[in-house]
Amino acid sequence: KYEVSLCLQPASNPWGFCNMIFVLSGCAIIVRGQPRGGPPPERQINLSNIRTGAMARRAAQGQPDTKDVPDEPWAFQAREFLRKKLIGKEVCFTVEIKTALGREYGMVYLGKDSTGENIAETLVCEGLATVRREVRGNNPEQARLCDLEDQAKASKKGQWSEGSAAHTIRDMKYTIENPRNFVDSLHQKPINAIIEHVRDGGVVRALLLPDHYLVTVMLSGVKCPTFKREADGTESPEPFAAEAKFFTESRLLQRDVQIILESCPNQVILGTILHPNGNITELLLKEGFARCVDWSMAVYSQGAEKLRAAERSAKERKVRIWKDYVAPTANLDQKDKQFVAKVMQIVNADAMVVKLNSGECKTIHLSSIRPRGLKERFEKTKDKDKRFRPLYDIPYMFEAREFLRKKLIGKKVNVTVDYIRAATGPAEGTPVFAERTCATVTIGGINIAEALVSKGLATVIRYRQDDDQRSSHYDELLAAEARAIKNGKGLHSKKEIPIHRVADISGETQKAKQFLPFLQRAGRSEAVVEYVFSGSRLKLYMPKETCLITFLLAGIECPRSSRATPGGMQLAEPFSEEAMLFTKELVLQREVEVEVESMDKAGNFIGWLHIEGVNLSVALVENALSKVHFTAERSAYYKTLQSAEEACRQQKEKIWANYEEKPVEEFVQLTEEKERVENYRPVYVTEITDTLHFYAQDVETGGQLESLMETMRAEIAAQPPVEGSYSARRGDYCLAKFADGEWYRARVERVESPSKVHVFYIDYGNREVVSTTRLATMPPAFSTRTLPAQATEYTFAFIQVPQDDDARADVVDCIVRDIQNSQCLLNVEYSGVACPHVTIQFSDSKDDVGLGLVKEGLVMVDVRKEKHLQKMVSGSLNIWRYGDFRADDADEFGYRR
Repeated sequence: KYEVSLCLQPASNPWGFCNMIFVLSGCAIIVRGQPRGGPPPERQINLSNIRTGAMARRAAQGQPDTKDVPDEPWAFQAREFLRKKLIGKEVCFTVEIKTALGREYGMVYLGKDSTGENIAETLVCEGLATVRREVRGNNPEQARLCDLEDQAKASKKGQWSEGSAAHTIRDMKYTIENPRNFVDSLHQKPINAIIEHVRDGGVVRALLLPDHYLVTVMLSGVKCPTFKREADGTESPEPFAAEAKFFTESRLLQRDVQIILESCPNQVILGTILHPNGNITELLLKEGFARCVDWSMAVYSQGAEKLRAAERSAKERKVRIWKDYVAPTANLDQKDKQFVAKVMQIVNADAMVVKLNSGECKTIHLSSIRPRGLKERFEKTKDKDKRFRPLYDIPYMFEAREFLRKKLIGKKVNVTVDYIRAATGPAEGTPVFAERTCATVTIGGINIAEALVSKGLATVIRYRQDDDQRSSHYDELLAAEARAIKNGKGLHSKKEIPIHRVADISGETQKAKQFLPFLQRAGRSEAVVEYVFSGSRLKLYMPKETCLITFLLAGIECPRSSRATPGGMQLAEPFSEEAMLFTKELVLQREVEVEVESMDKAGNFIGWLHIEGVNLSVALVENALSKVHFTAERSAYYKTLQSAEEACRQQKEKIWANYEEKPVEEFVQLTEEKERVENYRPVYVTEITDTLHFYAQDVETGGQLESLMETMRAEIAAQPPVEGSYSARRGDYCLAKFADGEWYRARVERVESPSKVHVFYIDYGNREVVSTTRLATMPPAFSTRTLPAQATEYTFAFIQVPQDDDARADVVDCIVRDIQNSQCLLNVEYSGVACPHVTIQFSDSKDDVGLGLVKEGLVMVDVRKEKHLQKMVSGSLNIWRYGDFRADDADEFGYRR
């Protein structure tokens, strides 16, 4: 046996919401824990050492060899006894045996602990169960059950009595030829019933008493989210379908109710379920789990105005299915309905960013058209590492984007807003859309949407008859689509779909090295600016080379944007946003020319970018949004850059606003000899990597982290995130549910697919691959601005990391055993390329961890040339009293010089 794993507490509301028990038979029940942000997990417990009759089973569909199996004698009576005894009551249980198939056997007690009424013993006493006497072993519980069974036999109770236990449940589907006549014969009078099964929030199976007819009832006047059956037999829930089902289950399943059967159109029985504590139909509407439907509202017998009022209340509070509900808005002002704007960016084949005369940027969607979407993508390649790029991988999306880019970028267009489309999603297989301003965009009298459709690069959306949210030129769009279909253009062509094989070498150092000589020899190459990361960092598409590259502007030093670092979020430098907006407006999605000069160690190309005779580096310096870098001295543009910088410096514009000429005396070089600084501080080591780096938290800020986590989890428990609603993007900060079921702050490092998102837990340093269903948006109150990332990366100073994998693994195992998840003392010795190099001591003995590794022969000393570190290094080297083997066969042991 082991301790009680689940104890269901009594409910504080009249529905018994917390006591979720479902009786399968006289000796098997299903229990559920407290709901936390959704339906809780369930667990089946089979009563040990006893047996009751099996309940009836209907023959499996599609299997002609199977037959209906009726209730065994006294099976229904045992089930009913257990149902009335347990439903809505406080229980606890122990588990004695768990089979290889996961089936659990144990004891169930009525009450808070095992001192309560033993349910198995009660069943045996009532003669409703028999004891499994074939079970071997000296079991005092079984012996007691045998005694109780003998007493029940002597008293002729239950199945030991001389009476008959005949019982028949009649499924109306198979026993009543005309369900409508049966419903009409009841004259909408309430009849007693037991809810046997909940298919979804609005459809149940009920056992009508006293005739024991089993009927399927759909709630009148409403429709709940349902579970759609797919072609492969699986079920996919609509948004909130599971929650709606659980809402009804927790209040009605196996409860005694009254049902009013109201109508039976097309063999579907409509009715209203009345519980002593309320009407479930009204409650579903009020809590946002259902919507009113006109076709069945007419037969609702309890007052249709009550249902309308309940739905209206849910809409006003925007709960559940109404969370994205937007009430009809007032008419737009004329200046907001028709305006002229400059096209800044083509976001998608049907969306663009325009700049208004006020300087504000706004996203506009083309009305009533849809480009080819993600469902029309190419069949995925077997290479799981390939990144899916919609622009190039979705057929005709690149052609549609290019058509709009060449026709509209940088030009003024006329915009007429047709409607505002409310936000949609999330749902399985359906993307999430924010509120969209849909409009008709024209240039030179040409309707851009109509031109796209006529070339077969988009299709026209079909609407419901009562939906007026559509293009003001909808008929023209339909005519254009008909012409495109007739002429077989674009999407409607029977020719092979165009394929764009584009190599993305951004960050691929080896591939970049292969391209570098070719691009250097090419001189000026044509390119299209696909993305602007910052004022001086861009992503380019090279049409002739059919590749994507990251390009850094040469000769300048541009203000840095905000970015994530191991120590937390680094704030943006002044005027970094202005520099990025300047670059975007000048070159984004424009055709440019680039001169590649060199490449950095990360595989990014460095050079000069020209657009319509303007050098972007010079333009940034001229607008006081960048400084000249010393590397520009060897370029042909140095004098131009220098003169532009001097002019801005004299005028003290933007980044030079606070510039003051510093006296020469301030640049006197200090010749004082630097001393080693020893300032050990307490840290808590949380993670150790395979490369001998480790992550640690400052003990001083540990209390702040605990407080933030407690507040964050309380908020999540109060308002659980919608599962699957988060869309992961590389570099974003989010919340992730770890394997322990708790939420932590994290950063997205890579997105392979919705089911494989690589995240880094910023407060602990560990990494994990999770599904987007375990991710959620990070509220601003818990961002890194409130509390920086607490896990800081370090590595050991004065130590050479073994190159041999086995040797390095031994070192890592030793360190994990010694310091992981423990408090130590840390001192920063010198900085490194990736992270600070430190020495670390045990908090109790003050012994140096790295020195201990050297003494054990697990690592060797990394000799430092700095004078102020010589004492520390020489102390470690003195342990090699029998000679230093590094110069000879060290490589054989995984070490290198």
